[in-house]
Amino acid sequence: MRVLIVGKIWPEPTSSAAGTRTHDLIRALVSRNWELHFACSAQTSPYSSQLSELFPVQTHEIELNSSSFDLWVQALGPDIVIFDRYMTEEQFGWRVAQSCPNALRVIDTSDLHCLREARHQSLKTGQPINLQNETALREIAAILRSDLSLIISETEMEILSKHFHVPQNSIAYWPFALPRPQQDSPTFSEREHFVMIGSFLHEPNWDAVRFCNEAIWPKIREKLPEAQLHVYGSYPPPKAQQLHNESKGFHVLGRAKNAIETLSRYRLNLAPLRFGAGLKGKIVDAFLAGTPSIATPIAVEGMGNNTDWSSQVSDDPLQFANEASRLYQDQIAWSQAQANGYQIAETRFAESEWLPRLPEILEKAQANREENRKRNFVGQLLNHHHHRSTEFMSRWIEAKNRNQPHSP
Repeated sequence: MRVLIVGKIWPEPTSSAAGTRTHDLIRALVSRNWELHFACSAQTSPYSSQLSELFPVQTHEIELNSSSFDLWVQALGPDIVIFDRYMTEEQFGWRVAQSCPNALRVIDTSDLHCLREARHQSLKTGQPINLQNETALREIAAILRSDLSLIISETEMEILSKHFHVPQNSIAYWPFALPRPQQDSPTFSEREHFVMIGSFLHEPNWDAVRFCNEAIWPKIREKLPEAQLHVYGSYPPPKAQQLHNESKGFHVLGRAKNAIETLSRYRLNLAPLRFGAGLKGKIVDAFLAGTPSIATPIAVEGMGNNTDWSSQVSDDPLQFANEASRLYQDQIAWSQAQANGYQIAETRFAESEWLPRLPEILEKAQANREENRKRNFVGQLLNHHHHRSTEFMSRWIEAKNRNQPHSP
């Protein structure tokens, strides 16, 4: 089987959970000895993975709005093409459909962007959550155009099925794939202080830092005046760095070289997310680090309805701060919360279960591809109209770029 992953950016596992997700995709696919290719039109960064050095994968630079991609992908002849976001499908899906009509087209959604956007708007306006937003029109259309979409959260599986009426054979649950926790991390007495972690490029993380700084951390400091909060995140903007205040114990420290090693030094992880979607990398990294989390309902969504956190899950600032202060000082409760985190990682997201599952999901979808396409009339309709409009726009941009005079 020859598989092509088309990425919006080159993966950066040290910057965000999205980069780790891409690594998980690759790990799952190379386990079958499939021929694997990764293509991207973005520039690399100092933090981009050296994929060809880490995995048996061939990497390729491609161009946006260029017919060179059509000739290249046709010559490559992939059996499966995976787009790492719905926006990537918008850019390249129609080209793959025209050049490789028999290839299975898959979106790895990472999380439902329309759900995240709906929650963000609700937070800003105080109005009920409205999933019928502009992002949904694009995202659900991309899902319906594709043969299969990988969904990271059972909550989002339900939303797609019941609210948007996406056919069951068009979506598949595939969450994080976590290694077995070592369970030899520093003890309660060897740890101190609080930690927050998450890329500042991700708007829910930046909102959580501001919310914590304004509404939660002052209440924790009233109870624990010597405590400190260390905030880690890639790409911190000046507005985040301005929150750094040593006299208040609020430290903005920037990128963490290794999230799990960093988390393992702290007694508690704070995750006061007020909007977002999908599974949260900061929570599962804390499981692996043996660091209990004090979290909001958004932060723990998708972890399991009957999950025992050994702490109250709340988005009320006072309750959140009280729980953080209590667990910080209660070694018995802290140890139980740590044990529960280990158990969740092992029973819900073990890589031994989920890495082998992905090739099976893709093989089944590949075998049923033609029959599922015939049944998906809405997908056929969307492919026809979207591909024509997107093709004309893309070819217009290509012609415009070709005719632009070069700088001397």
